[in-house]
Amino acid sequence: MADVRGWARLLPALGAADRRRVETGLVDADARIRAVIGRTITYYRGASVTRTPEWTVTESWSAELRRRAALAMHLEAATSSSPTALNDVLRNLADGGPEWTRADLLWCLEVAGRGHGYDDGAHLELPATIAGHLTPADLADLAPALSALFAELTTRHVPSAGPRRRVVTLIGEALDRATGRRVPSWLLHHGDEFGPLVRAGLGDVLAAPGVAELLTHCASLDKPAAPARWLRVLDGHLASAADGRKAVHALLAAFVAHHRSVHDDTDRLLRGLAWALSRESDEAATDLLAGVTAVASAAPRQASGFPHAQRTAIAAVRLLAERAGEAPARTLARLAVTVRNKAVRSRVQTALAHLGALRGWSLSEVMELAVDDHGLDSDGCRRTPVGPYEATVRVEGEKARLTFARGGTALKGVPAAVKETHADELRQLRGLVKSVNATLTSERQRVEALLSEDRTWTYADWVSRFPDHPITGTYGRRLLWETSTDGRRWSAGLPRRDGDGWTIVGLDGRPVPGDRVRLWHPVRARVDETLAWRERVLAAGLTQPFKQAFREVYLLTPAEERTGSYSNRFAAHILRYRQANALMRARGWQAGYLGTWDGGYDSEATKLFGGGAWRASFHHQLVDSDDPGDHDVHHCSTDQVRFARSDGATWRPAPVADVPPLVFTEAMRDVDLFVGVTSIATDPQWADRGEDRFRDYWHRTAVGPLAPSAQVRRDALARLLPRMAIADRVTLTDRYLHVRGTMRGYRIHLGSGNIMMEPHDAYLCIVPARGGAGRLHLPFEDDPMLSTILSKAIMLAADDTITDPTVLRQLVP
Repeated sequence: MADVRGWARLLPALGAADRRRVETGLVDADARIRAVIGRTITYYRGASVTRTPEWTVTESWSAELRRRAALAMHLEAATSSSPTALNDVLRNLADGGPEWTRADLLWCLEVAGRGHGYDDGAHLELPATIAGHLTPADLADLAPALSALFAELTTRHVPSAGPRRRVVTLIGEALDRATGRRVPSWLLHHGDEFGPLVRAGLGDVLAAPGVAELLTHCASLDKPAAPARWLRVLDGHLASAADGRKAVHALLAAFVAHHRSVHDDTDRLLRGLAWALSRESDEAATDLLAGVTAVASAAPRQASGFPHAQRTAIAAVRLLAERAGEAPARTLARLAVTVRNKAVRSRVQTALAHLGALRGWSLSEVMELAVDDHGLDSDGCRRTPVGPYEATVRVEGEKARLTFARGGTALKGVPAAVKETHADELRQLRGLVKSVNATLTSERQRVEALLSEDRTWTYADWVSRFPDHPITGTYGRRLLWETSTDGRRWSAGLPRRDGDGWTIVGLDGRPVPGDRVRLWHPVRARVDETLAWRERVLAAGLTQPFKQAFREVYLLTPAEERTGSYSNRFAAHILRYRQANALMRARGWQAGYLGTWDGGYDSEATKLFGGGAWRASFHHQLVDSDDPGDHDVHHCSTDQVRFARSDGATWRPAPVADVPPLVFTEAMRDVDLFVGVTSIATDPQWADRGEDRFRDYWHRTAVGPLAPSAQVRRDALARLLPRMAIADRVTLTDRYLHVRGTMRGYRIHLGSGNIMMEPHDAYLCIVPARGGAGRLHLPFEDDPMLSTILSKAIMLAADDTITDPTVLRQLVP
């Protein structure tokens, strides 16, 4: 046979006598058989027929006629472009009546393996059915071929229902009978890397008495919540299988170590195993369940909306919230800011609220108390002896680093001796660094989200949760705080270490009194106070983890008061969609993807503010491409921003006038960020697109009035430029930074960063090199446009030294 599939080459040879018996009557098949086949194919191809396929006519056929008809249909299905059309008829013929033989199965497999195309496994419908009727003795020498066939089927996506699913199940059951395998083949199969890995590494555990039955029961759970009857059966399996609990722990630990996506079948199994683990109440089980929850909820970087095991994650989140100890709160708090999948994220929020209710905490406080310190001291440091060396994990800035020293002398890298003789310790230390960095990332997002909350802390709680905390302290010590004694008058200041404790000092360097502390926000401060703190932050060389002193403020406008239920402040902009969508997700907004399908032309990005009490919605629409053959989404247009208030499990739309100022300004700041970063107005090359339909929008926005973010940028520049070497070659105006070069004069728009050359306002397109701002101290790290403008200004002030030919061609036409 030419073009035979790999698994078919493993089939034993079919004897000549057996082949003649099987093929007898196929060439000159009874006219009734051909009629049914013809009518069926014609019917499913959509052609006009006088009547539908007469499947019921087969009920009166003899067993031998049914057998011959099924074999003839199988031959037709194996060579047809749409074999699924024959499935129902073929299954009706094969299931009742014929006494199938090993020779029938071999012939059918040989036909199916001749290299014809696949159609959802339909061409294997008959051999799978026949295999289900044969004894283990008939199948024994077919095990290699069945195993290879099963591996090929399960390596591809296997749906939860349909022809391929039925084929996979039947072939798997036949393989199990042929090999005497206890754990069913449809469990831990080749659909992912995890199944074969577990079968190879945990073979002894899987082979233990009662384990196969336990795993089969675990995989039968089809709901996130386990019914009482299912749990009673589970407890019976755990009691009767001597190594049942060992198997549960071993498989779940392997999944945590695997840390990759798994097949749907494996996901169902892991969900049942999570429920089995929940029957144990010790701390080790809680820690393992926390690990399972974290890994199941995680997602590949390239597909952040698709968790490794979504079914397991949803069940495990619920189970974890019922556990005692710190691990559940820490795990769920971390997931609340890292999970992007809507279904899992909503379960995490619900679980956190439930956990908080059980312990008397608000949702925000649950997340705060759950921050893992990873065993670091208050200075963000952990020292560990490794042989003759001392390893140190230290938080520096917003990253954790691993260093080694010997005899008090710091070493440049990891000593070779550590790599060779302490590999396990090194692996654990590197894992610790990775975990600390993950916590730092989630904590930065959580602390910034506090700016939309009206939270206060007692002084003692503030010290322990912020400046003294080894993780959160890297942010808390660089932020402005306010203190008060009566809750009405508040005084702002920066944290300062005072002996063994901390105090908050004001602009005059003196401690400010108060026993309550809250996070400072410029929306609650006077303008002169805000400007004074901006100057202090710059003078102190302080880099805040995010904009605070220089944070933009968005106040309700008369136009928004008139519209009442929404804001149009950032409507009618054209954004680069992929970049905008990625930025929304990075800022914690949940949004459905736009696309040219039903319901894909509009999207609503949502995010919770005010500790979950408020929800903002940012509406945006798909912009069709000029090319009718291009179905990709390149741009979107912006629309309204709306707000809703939490009312139990529902959201009630709220007038913008009722939205707290902290919530309103933080939500609008995010939307301004989306527009300011991803608008096509920030692309200087758009000026050269001729009759482009967005040209008017580009010109209007690229040089238009400054948004609040650009106004803050202007204020930062006004304070930074006098400290720079180019101070005598730049001038700051309302909208532009003017730069006097040797060859020309330039204007850089403070909103878009676009450059116009004097005297004719020709656009200049340049891509600034990284680090163009040199070693100049910047007061915050989350405004890339500020760095871009500074790097462009530095380059243009020395335009006579530019060597880039693409820039020179524009300067000297």
